[in-house]
Amino acid sequence: MLKRLSQCVREYKAPALLSMLFIIAEVVIEAIIPFLTADLVNSIKAGVDMGTIVRLGSILVLLAMLSLSCGAAAGFTSARASTGFAKNLRHDLYHSVQRFSFKNIDKFSSSSLVTRMTTDVQSVQMGFMMLIRIALRAPLNFIFSVIMAYYMGGALATSFVVIIPVLLIGLIFIGKNAMPAFRAVFKKYDRLNESIEENVRAMRVVKGFAREEYEKEKFGRASDAIRDDFTRAERIVALNSPLMQLCVYGNMVFVMLVGARLVVTSKGALIDVGQISAMLTYGMQILMSLMMLSMVYVMLTMSLEAAKRVYEVLSEEPSIEAPAEPVTTVKDGSIDFDGVSFKYSEKAERDALSGINLHIKSGMTVGILGGTGVGKTTLVQLIPRLYDVSAGSLKVGGVDVRDYDLTALRDAVAMVLQKNELFSGTIADNLRWGNESATLDEIREASKLAQADDFVMSFPDGYDTKIEQGGTNVSGGQKQRLTIARALLKKPKILILDDSTSAVDTKTDALIRQGFQKYIPETTKIIIAQRVASVESADLILVMDGGSIVAQGTHDELMKSNDIYREIYTQQTKGGEE
Repeated sequence: MLKRLSQCVREYKAPALLSMLFIIAEVVIEAIIPFLTADLVNSIKAGVDMGTIVRLGSILVLLAMLSLSCGAAAGFTSARASTGFAKNLRHDLYHSVQRFSFKNIDKFSSSSLVTRMTTDVQSVQMGFMMLIRIALRAPLNFIFSVIMAYYMGGALATSFVVIIPVLLIGLIFIGKNAMPAFRAVFKKYDRLNESIEENVRAMRVVKGFAREEYEKEKFGRASDAIRDDFTRAERIVALNSPLMQLCVYGNMVFVMLVGARLVVTSKGALIDVGQISAMLTYGMQILMSLMMLSMVYVMLTMSLEAAKRVYEVLSEEPSIEAPAEPVTTVKDGSIDFDGVSFKYSEKAERDALSGINLHIKSGMTVGILGGTGVGKTTLVQLIPRLYDVSAGSLKVGGVDVRDYDLTALRDAVAMVLQKNELFSGTIADNLRWGNESATLDEIREASKLAQADDFVMSFPDGYDTKIEQGGTNVSGGQKQRLTIARALLKKPKILILDDSTSAVDTKTDALIRQGFQKYIPETTKIIIAQRVASVESADLILVMDGGSIVAQGTHDELMKSNDIYREIYTQQTKGGEE
């Protein structure tokens, strides 16, 4: 995991290394300053001339300025390194998600992926900054201070033999008890983000059902759970401060009492006033170093939990990969299912699709009917290889879909899904997803065929009209027609409409289908619909039930041979009259 994350440092290695060099220089200077301060105090006590005092004082001022400069430089370079590291980490995460198949995406919820790319990356960024600054500074400062304390204070430094273990045991106890609470927070962040995402995306539904209070309570519970965990952890971590003060002041009292006695009894032979001042400074540095190490321990433990979650995404291998020598051209829109079965998970008890045998010639129009959850959407999602078949083979243009280059295959297939998505930008920008280089004339032509041009041109800005995130400023039917126009611009070999005319009236639906015949006659068209009228004129109609194709044929053939189709047709055409 650390090896993979370290790869995200990349072009920011130089600032990271410079940070560590500046930190080392700062620590060395801070270890020297108390030593020279002690020398200055003893010199003053001994009554040296003013020139010596000025010289020693000037050296101390110069060292202090140099230490300050090193600290400021370390702050600048470490900030640059850590923010650059986080940028690269988000870049790698985003690119990893883009490579995922639907199976990979199903493994992580969208709210969890958002949390990992925002909150978790920020936590890892803080951990990285800790590593190159405090995690290096604290142990070095501790080691240098202990060495100098024993050099300056001799036997007086034995106070640290008692104080350091007490502080270490206390800090370990605090860290051990605080960590479980910090670890629990991350999963609760996922639930909080999920609550926010659902509420914002479904705001119209929430208001339509007057469920604002329920959503507030749900958000409040998720927020309170995070607060409770953080409160519990912070209460434990707050013990750091009194423990630190106990050790600092205990050390000061010991050094001043015992040190003063030694100065008086030995008349400065064993230890002098300058050494006592140095001991107090080194004692403070030692204890502060341990305090910083405890903070680093807490932060790095939190960062480690976040790093594990980030690494899960980075190390996730796409379940669908292109072969070593892929086929890069799709010859035509013919589709052949031979004994295809599919399940969403290897652990699933039953297949979502089973025993699918289907042969569609290029240019045919195929309609699919069936109840909810019978596998209609699952069937068409196998064609552009959004999922891989579990058994059997699926061929497009006479070639197994697993032998194609993924981009080439998906460029040849246009899908208008049940859930239509539009992106922030203009209408023209959205339609050019189908063809980046499409001219305005081509855009209007596709929109006319999708029965979208009239309503687009009724907007003051026409095709330059801004679409809000998710397409919330257009109706469901308008959104469907725009996504159909987008698919038509692609001029695909296979066009899949997954119940994508459900929000338009029957007359508009018929006009759209007529447009298909004129604009893309050689394209294979697969139409999943709830209305028989949408597929009645298809070359082939499939009736699905329980993950299988229970009947197939033309409208007239199915009316004679299939009870399910005949019942659906009768209910939709005569039920209203009765």
